[in-house]
Amino acid sequence: MDPAVVTAGAGIGAQQRISAIDTNTRLRAILIGSAGNLVEWYDVYVFATFQFYFAGSFFTDVAPDRQQLYASIVFALGFVSRPFGSIIIGRMADRIGRPKALLLSILLMGVGSLIIALTPSAGLIGSVAPVLLLLARLLQGLGQGGEYGTSCTYLSEMSRPDRRGFYSGIWMTTNLGGQLLAVLTLLVLQLFVLDAGQLKQWGWRVPFMFGALLSFGFLLMRRTLRETEHFDTAKRAEIATGSWRELLRHWKALLLVVGFTAGGISAFYTYTTYMQQFLKHSVKLPEHETTLVTLGALLVAVLLQPLLGRLSDSIGRKPLLLAFGFLGTLFTYPLLDTLHHTSSPLMAFMLIVVGWVIVSGYTSVTAVVKTELFPTAVRAMGVGIPYAITAAVFGGTVDGVAQYFRTELHFEQGFYWYATALIFGSFLVYIFMPDTRKHSKIERLD
Repeated sequence: MDPAVVTAGAGIGAQQRISAIDTNTRLRAILIGSAGNLVEWYDVYVFATFQFYFAGSFFTDVAPDRQQLYASIVFALGFVSRPFGSIIIGRMADRIGRPKALLLSILLMGVGSLIIALTPSAGLIGSVAPVLLLLARLLQGLGQGGEYGTSCTYLSEMSRPDRRGFYSGIWMTTNLGGQLLAVLTLLVLQLFVLDAGQLKQWGWRVPFMFGALLSFGFLLMRRTLRETEHFDTAKRAEIATGSWRELLRHWKALLLVVGFTAGGISAFYTYTTYMQQFLKHSVKLPEHETTLVTLGALLVAVLLQPLLGRLSDSIGRKPLLLAFGFLGTLFTYPLLDTLHHTSSPLMAFMLIVVGWVIVSGYTSVTAVVKTELFPTAVRAMGVGIPYAITAAVFGGTVDGVAQYFRTELHFEQGFYWYATALIFGSFLVYIFMPDTRKHSKIERLD
């Protein structure tokens, strides 16, 4: 079929597709899809949040710093399987439907969390323990790789065109909400349930079991999700969805996702998974203050996402990305260095909030910008695969790179420069990329 005809037909039928889904049905689908996304990210963030407590159970006979480093390496290796998850589950989403792919992704996350929760310590089963830990993270990586592209695609296709930025912010709110829930779980356990010794001995298993139960619960809820009209229209038009040849036709967009993501994903993981370790080991705040500062900053970050996403519906995506790239290049080093030398939890909170104001220029629109770069036929693959590769290289390695600079090179400031350089590289991409709100391909079928 002539792409021009498809595009024209898609443009004419866009409002018809929107009106075919009533508001309640659309909002319900978005909320269930997003809530499942929250659970998946909770499963991931629990690993990073609680690794201080469980690392010693899996890596014995080494110093505590090395235990943390090895746990961070396992966390990073989980990102290696993300591209494979994007390929397998993303292609499934483009070929047979978005909801079926979302079911598989959350199932894999739940199984991974269950394995971690039930694995005996290395003191009982020796080297089998870290092997099972790695297996669980690889399964989670597969699920997360498939979840990202598919959930972004599903949310964008179910949203109204004039609210896609807002719902992109809502999607990121559920992402951050996963970490917020993980940190809140830690705070409750620390303050009201267990002491530090109990957390290290067995208490760290509780949040993983909770995550597994949540995953299986939302697996049942996702069974009720309806397919998007965009996908159904592509199928009725007999378009070859999920085609590798079609995907490679959009090679420029694939490269754009990589350049667009590298700086943002490194900044994102600096202020999420790494920040709690940074506050604990470098700033040297007490454990409960570390948790409270992280929790408070995440609450602010959650509020920022839909606000800036909605702003992008009015002024475009590009101004927010440019603001992130410019301010991130200027202030990442000063913010992290000042944070390193503070002893006040209030000052630490304020500095991290400033960081989140900057980073939210990227996070609030990242989901919608990627989906607006690709047509329906290959959208889940186009969003998920290059993002997963970039996240594996520049996101999942943040903890390991930062700890390597700190523990092996004794030059923690080197990580600040590393993060700044990645943001600057993406800033150059933002300067030359089009504003996807004005040049969206979401209504294109192929």
